[in-house]
Amino acid sequence: MPCTVSMTVNGKAVSREVEERTLLVTFLRDQIGLTGTHVGCDTSQCGACVVHVDGRSVKSCTMLAAQADGAAVTTIEGLAAADGTLHPMQAAFREHHGLQCGFCTPGMVMSAVDLVTTNPSPSEHEVREGLEGNICRCTGYHNIVKAVMAGAEAMQGGTMKAAAE
Repeated sequence: MPCTVSMTVNGKAVSREVEERTLLVTFLRDQIGLTGTHVGCDTSQCGACVVHVDGRSVKSCTMLAAQADGAAVTTIEGLAAADGTLHPMQAAFREHHGLQCGFCTPGMVMSAVDLVTTNPSPSEHEVREGLEGNICRCTGYHNIVKAVMAGAEAMQGGTMKAAAE
């Protein structure tokens, strides 16, 4: 049975009629065309689908679009500034080569931003623990951890250069 879902996605009001069983990830990708949020496993294991709902990380393959009705949703496309300037975490992933194929990167970045929002100066152990729900099949996580730590410093107003040394 169709229902109308309305939410704010990346600062813009969005309203669509969807089937009640429509997942948030499907809504974002298929209904409004934001394909940066990836479907990796359909079982909530990989974290490629992580978005922020009302400021908190959510695996969008485990949430119905109807559950996000009235919420503020931020996807990877919504992190960069309107002029295209990358979010500090996105810039850190680029600077520290925290990716290889890039499939997991949107979910990693979104999880990392949430981690740093709640823990502004995470240790390497805390970063690894904080990204436990995100799987990268290409890397050994070393550069991802470096990127998150540099992104954390940049989000706090520091420089990424200091974290790279």
